[in-house]
This record gives sequence, structure tokens and C-alpha cells, in this order.
Amino acid sequence: MSSTLLSTQFNLPGQVDYYKGKVREVYTLADHNIVIVATDRLSAFDVVLPQGIPYKGQILNEIASEMLKATEDIVPNWLEAVPDPNVSIGVKCDTFKVEMVVRNYLVGHAAREYTAGNRKLCGVKLKEGLKVNDKFDSPILTPTTKAEQGDHDQDISKEEILAQGIVSSSDYIVLEDYALKLFERGSQLADQRGLLLVDTKYEFGKTPTGKIVVIDEIHTPDSSRYFYKEGYNERQVKGEKQKQLSKEFVREWLMENGFQGKEGQKIPELTPQVVNSISERYIELYEKITGKTFRKAKVEDIEARILANIKTHLSQ
Repeated sequence: MSSTLLSTQFNLPGQVDYYKGKVREVYTLADHNIVIVATDRLSAFDVVLPQGIPYKGQILNEIASEMLKATEDIVPNWLEAVPDPNVSIGVKCDTFKVEMVVRNYLVGHAAREYTAGNRKLCGVKLKEGLKVNDKFDSPILTPTTKAEQGDHDQDISKEEILAQGIVSSSDYIVLEDYALKLFERGSQLADQRGLLLVDTKYEFGKTPTGKIVVIDEIHTPDSSRYFYKEGYNERQVKGEKQKQLSKEFVREWLMENGFQGKEGQKIPELTPQVVNSISERYIELYEKITGKTFRKAKVEDIEARILANIKTHLSQ
């Protein structure tokens, strides 16, 4: 069994703050930089599962950095360096309190709303006669408010965002433009890999100089959903389930074993076989999304490796 990274408690040079998210840990430095460590923790239904998944942190960090590099010519981002397979370092931004969710297919939350009879999602009108997994005429923007820890994000329309002053109208124009540009590029990259980018979310922030940049991760299987392009039309015609590439398989496994994150429900045991199979699926996701062979980083003393690489980078 590989060694997994469940948490870090570093004391970095110039560190002024530390935040532990569901799967990532953020160290803020005095020079407006942040160090983000992607752990091997796995969350589903807003619950962090007890076992780590070997290489998951490395996989998400490397997909995200690759996707940020592949889009930096159209949309600026926060990333400055990747000194370790599990670490990204970049500029600390003042985060916008909305997530820009872009959807190109009737799936997930949008499909549930539509099936319940709603024909408007976040102020966007949806036409009649759509089936689950159908493609929209063009991608739609369905923002959500960023919830405090433990709460669920809430749907919100552009009009409400502006009326409540959550984002100024001039900034919102930029967020909208950037989100749709990123989605278009993400769709092109997916297409080259035989995939369809179904939906995804983007987060944005302002740098200390006031520049709007995309932050966090983009186009990873934790923040996005992909379908396999081959056979998509045939499956739609027959009303069959689409072949997906996302962490949906983890949620499905948990549901099959009686867990949906509800009170009183017990997290099913993740046996070594289950953990291993999830790790293998994540490696498959990496290779399919990037078109590259996954190279496992050394994990014998993973924390010491990460700390040494961060310190070396910061001392330069």
C-alpha cells in the first residue's frame, strides 16, 4: 500500500496563516503568496472519507496546473510555481463570493431541477422537451454563492448578484467573459482526448494589484464532469446512461453502500481493494484528461519530500 498524505502541519518561512479545506491545505505567506498542498483526502457529499487515496493529491494538482498553463494565454491565473507534485504556489487573491458554473448538458443539479418542472435555472430559461444528458444549444452560466464551510452552495442569478452587490457589474462582465472563454478552451482540450466537457465550475479572485484572475483548480475530475465522446449520440437515442469521467463513481459506490452524507448514516468501510480501485480510477482520469502517462511520485516519506521542495523553492 502506498503511503498517503492525509494532512500537513508545516511551519513555513514567512507563514502568516493556515487554512485546512476538505482536501487541500493553504499556507499564506507574508509576501502575498499562498502555498496550496493537495492531500490524498477524498470528500463526497460534503464529508471527508476516513482513508486517503494514493496519488489523488498529485493527480489533481498536476491536472490543475496543466490546465492553468493551457489556458493562461486567454485568461490570467493565480499560479506561479509547482515545486512538488502535490504543491502549487501562487498569488493570494481576494476571492469573489460566487462560483461561475458553466453547463453544456442537462446533467446533475440542472437535470434534477428540470425533471422537477423548473424551466429556469439561475435566471437562465431552459427550453421544453429536453432529456437528461441532452446538450444545450450553447453553454449556460449558472452561478452559485460560495457557502461558508459546512453549508451548501446556493443557486443565484446574475440579476440577484448585481442587486445584492456581491460583485460589481464591471467585474461581473469580466467573470462571465473569462468563464465562457475557459469553458470553450476546456471543451477543445477535452475534444482532443475523445471527451466532452459537460459542466465545470470556476472561481475567481483579485490580485493585490486589482487584476482579476482564475484561482483554485480548473477542469479536474473533482470540479468538472466529462462524457466519453464515442457513443454519446447512440446512448442518447437509446436513453442509456452516458459513460462519465468524474468522481461520480465514488458517490455511486457510497450510495450503493447506503451512504449519502445524511445524519445517522455510517460511512461504509473502504477496504484496501476499494481504496486501490479508486486510486486506479483517478490515474485513468489523469491519463485520459491530459493524454500523458501518469508518473507516480516517491511516497516513502511524502511529508518530508513536500516540505523540502517548498523550502527549496521559497529560498530561491
